[in-house]
Amino acid sequence: MKKNIFRLTILASFLVLFSCNDNNKLTEVVEVPLPTKEEKITIGSPDDVKAEAGSFGITKLPFAYDGLAPEIRSLTLETHYSKHYVSYTNNLNKEIVSTEYENMPIEDILKKMDLNNAKLRQNAGGYYNHTLYFNILTPKKEQTPKDTLAGAIDKEFGSFSNLTTQFKGQATKQFGSGWVWLVVDKLGKLQVTTTDNQDNPLMKNALIPGTPILGIDLWEHAYYLDYQNRKGSYIDAFYQHINWDKVNENYVEALKKVKKV
Repeated sequence: MKKNIFRLTILASFLVLFSCNDNNKLTEVVEVPLPTKEEKITIGSPDDVKAEAGSFGITKLPFAYDGLAPEIRSLTLETHYSKHYVSYTNNLNKEIVSTEYENMPIEDILKKMDLNNAKLRQNAGGYYNHTLYFNILTPKKEQTPKDTLAGAIDKEFGSFSNLTTQFKGQATKQFGSGWVWLVVDKLGKLQVTTTDNQDNPLMKNALIPGTPILGIDLWEHAYYLDYQNRKGSYIDAFYQHINWDKVNENYVEALKKVKKV
């Protein structure tokens, strides 16, 4: 019981996270009712989670909340998926009602929107980023790239080991909340890049513009319940559960878009 109460204390402290803009201060507030001392934490099912009606819905998590355990435990994954991801989705749908973006694909919204629109920027980014994140996770551990992607990694980075070192290195150095990405740039080449807060490489301010095919969430809500300040351990845990077959699918689709431009 003491262990459960300790976890709930941490959960209450870190479900309110901040992202600031010079002109607009945004607060990501996800309120989770805490059980009484007599109650136990109940882990639900991702199949029961739905966003409110709107233009965008959440991607289906294809495994139970304990599917990534012990590297990423049930409480962390449930909170991330059913609270944070759903909140970004609901907030995005509310922001675009009766606007030019209401029936627009999310990729087009990210490319065209005014970055001074802080609420749209955070929630559109948060929705897209988390959709990609949950789509490239798998309970299967220690997969490696195959097919077209494997050859491209060897060509651009020299080896999968070199990509791993660069990706983990960038993630470790990322200061504060943000993301690290593997992207297909405008020339069809693979590159590793970073963004702050809920920005991503599709936006106008991207240092390396491109289509993300892999991304790691470095906000504390993604790992703090499991790893506290040991961000490096979370990065290693995430890397063990990358679905490289899905990343390869993303790569092939991204190349098609490059050829159309």
